[in-house]
Amino acid sequence: MTFSQAEFTVALLDPERDIPSNLTDGAGTPAGSRFSVYRNNVTVSLIRALQEAFPLVLKLLGSNTFERTARLYVAEHPPTSPLMMFYGEDFPAFLRDFKPLAHVGYLPDCAKLDLAMRRSYHAADSLAVDPAVFQDAPDQVLTRRFSLSPSSILLRSSWPLFDIWRMNMGQDGSKPRAIAQDVMIVRPDFDPQPHVLPSGAADWFERIAAGKTFGEAHEQTLKRAPDFDLARTLTFALQSGILADYEKKDS
Repeated sequence: MTFSQAEFTVALLDPERDIPSNLTDGAGTPAGSRFSVYRNNVTVSLIRALQEAFPLVLKLLGSNTFERTARLYVAEHPPTSPLMMFYGEDFPAFLRDFKPLAHVGYLPDCAKLDLAMRRSYHAADSLAVDPAVFQDAPDQVLTRRFSLSPSSILLRSSWPLFDIWRMNMGQDGSKPRAIAQDVMIVRPDFDPQPHVLPSGAADWFERIAAGKTFGEAHEQTLKRAPDFDLARTLTFALQSGILADYEKKDS
């Protein structure tokens, strides 16, 4: 009896499903027991990959709850790439719609942060802007465009995302404040780290990434966040290597 690749994959990733009937190996020998061992090994490997990829979510849920949740995710979301470093890209969306954990409202954003840390680590290198460009004439600076480095990833959250990460993964055990926090993942020394952003900084970075000029980004940000501190944000961007030269995208 033959099986489609899709049928085989579904049975392989869901231990609750029956082993495909009449399954044999290359010699025509029944392979049900061998399939069971292989299925277990595959599931365990994928769960382990998720544990390594989402350390904050693992810390928040605990190993038992995380494993049960990950097992369900694995059954519904088989890998689409042989590279495990990319596995779990839709795990945040899965957690958002996962009713048993709906009471942990900040969990999807925490998964996004874990994912952003991994993406930052594997992102391409880029050459940071030379701070000397800001010594040019003001009109030249204001009309200049920049981009964000591939390893710099912005997250906007309605939860105290940075405080949650710091309490669970950092050295500071302070209780998270009841505030929304925007976070920028940066990789200045090949070790991604999250940083909480001050008021308006996320708006400014979004406008820079969208191709607005330096002056336009500043002006538009001030309309939404009158207390935006450009000097503070720019200092952070230059020290972290966030800003790169602008490259016009093909239309």
